[in-house]
Amino acid sequence: MIKTYIRERLSWIVLFVFLQLLIILMTFIDPSIPIESALYIVFLFMLVFSIFLTIRYHKETKFYQSLQERDHDLDITNLPLPESPFEQIITASMTQQTQRLRQQATENRLLLEQEKDELLAWIHEVKTPLTAMHLIIDRLQDDKLKADMRYEWLRIHLLLDQQLHQKRIPFMENDLYIEQVNLEETLFQEIKTLRSWCMQKRIGFDVDLSETTVLSDVKWLAFIIRQLLTNAVKYSEAADIIIESYVENEQTVLQVQDLGRGIDPKDISRIFEKGFTSTTEHHDHAATGMGLYLTKKIAERLLIDIAVQSELEAGTTFTLTFPKRNNFVRISSM
Repeated sequence: MIKTYIRERLSWIVLFVFLQLLIILMTFIDPSIPIESALYIVFLFMLVFSIFLTIRYHKETKFYQSLQERDHDLDITNLPLPESPFEQIITASMTQQTQRLRQQATENRLLLEQEKDELLAWIHEVKTPLTAMHLIIDRLQDDKLKADMRYEWLRIHLLLDQQLHQKRIPFMENDLYIEQVNLEETLFQEIKTLRSWCMQKRIGFDVDLSETTVLSDVKWLAFIIRQLLTNAVKYSEAADIIIESYVENEQTVLQVQDLGRGIDPKDISRIFEKGFTSTTEHHDHAATGMGLYLTKKIAERLLIDIAVQSELEAGTTFTLTFPKRNNFVRISSM
C-alpha cells in the first residue's frame, strides 16, 4: 500500500522536490542569500512535508485498505465509512452497482427456476408417450427390429434422465435425503434398465459385493451408478463388467471395471470436464461430454471421492469411495 500511495502522490512529491531545488538555485543566482539559511529552510520544509505525508498516508489509505481487505461479495454492510468527498462518491457508486447486481441476480435466479420448472414439466410429459412406446416395442414380432428399437428407446430415456438431473443439480441440497442405501438393490435395478442393450452387445456382469449398504441419497447415487454402467456398456463389446465393493480404512469402496477400449492417458485428467469428449474417438457425435461431468458434480455434493484408472485397449476402472459415517453431519446440515 505504501508503494501504491507513493505512485499516487508522485506528482506532489516531484513538485515539492522541484521547489526545494529552486530555493537552492536562488542562492546561486542571488549571492546575498546565505546558502546555510537556504539549506536550513529546505531541511525544515522536508521535515514538515515528511510528517504531512505520513499523516495523510494513514488518513487517506484507511478507506482503500478496508476496501482491499473486504470480501468481494454483494454485502455492502461492511463497507468502510467514507470521510472525504471522493470516498463518498466511491461508496455511492459501489452501493448503486451492488443493488443493481443484486436485482439482476434475483431476476436471473427466478428465470432459471422458471426454466427449470418448465423443462422438468416437459420431461415428465414426455415420459408418458415414452412409456407407451416401450409397451408397443414389447409387442413387436421382429426380434432384430425390437432390439434396435429398445436400444434407441433406452438412449432417449437416458438422455432425458441426464437432462432432468442436470437441471436439478443447482437445487440439489433441497432434495437430499441421507439414508441407508441397499447397494445391491440399486445396482441390479440399474443393470435391469440396461439389460436389452447388454444382451445386444453380449455383455455380462460379475458382481461381488462384500459391503451391501452405504449411507447416501438413493436417487442421486443411482444416477452416478447409472452413468458409470452406461459408460462401461457403451465402450465394451462381448465382455464382462466387474463390479465389487469392499471396506478400506473404514470407508466403503465401490469399483466398476470394464474391459473396453480404455481412455487415452492424455484424456484422463479431462474426462470430468463439462462437454469434453474423447480425443481418440472425436468423431463420435453421440457423445455429449455431460455424463461424467454431472457424475463428478453430484459425487462432490455427496462427499463421494471418484477416481479413475485406465489403460488404452485394456479397460477402465472407476472407484467410488464413500465418506465415513461422521462426515455426513456436513451433508445433513445442508
